[in-house]
Amino acid sequence: MSQMISVALPKGRLGDQVYDMLEKAGYECPEIREGSRKLIFENTEKGVRYFQVKPSDVVKYVERGAADVGICGKDILMEYGSDVYELLDLDIGKCRMCVAGKKGYREDPERTLRVASKFTNIAAAYFASKGREIDMIKLHGSVELAPIAGLSDVIVDIVETGNTLRENDMEVLEVIAPISARFIANKASYQFMEAEINAMRDALAGGRDGEEAGK
Repeated sequence: MSQMISVALPKGRLGDQVYDMLEKAGYECPEIREGSRKLIFENTEKGVRYFQVKPSDVVKYVERGAADVGICGKDILMEYGSDVYELLDLDIGKCRMCVAGKKGYREDPERTLRVASKFTNIAAAYFASKGREIDMIKLHGSVELAPIAGLSDVIVDIVETGNTLRENDMEVLEVIAPISARFIANKASYQFMEAEINAMRDALAGGRDGEEAGK
């Protein structure tokens, strides 16, 4: 009998999409559909155990071995620089990591650029690669407010539709990287469960390709 795989499944829309794909591939766990407040669900017959966790915590569960595999956004992997295997781009949860500012904003290269972001590591690395000196302001709420209120010159944030920017008279100034959901694995788990993890990866790849074909 194959070993049971522990999966860190993000709560919310992304997790629902991924679970749909896994369920169709034979990794179902009916309890998940019951709307319970439980955080751990398992199906011993199918050899799968799901942990429902906050999306930004998925990579921590996987990196530290509490979960064998997980699904998280590329933005989280970039921000934390986590030591995990990135096995598959699921091609869902697509958006962009961008620099944005007020419409018509023009940067003054003689002045330190004030940057507000939740993604301080991504922002710092990006501007360092351009040789740009910045004053980093870490925020946890709606970063779009920072330039409007005069707290920062620009922001670094995820942009999906761009509606929030437009509604606040802002625009994308630069695209740092495309973002999408990734299937990741703990390095030690992958050594001991390579066949099982690859089977799940291939099942997800099949579900992804099927979704793309149906569009």
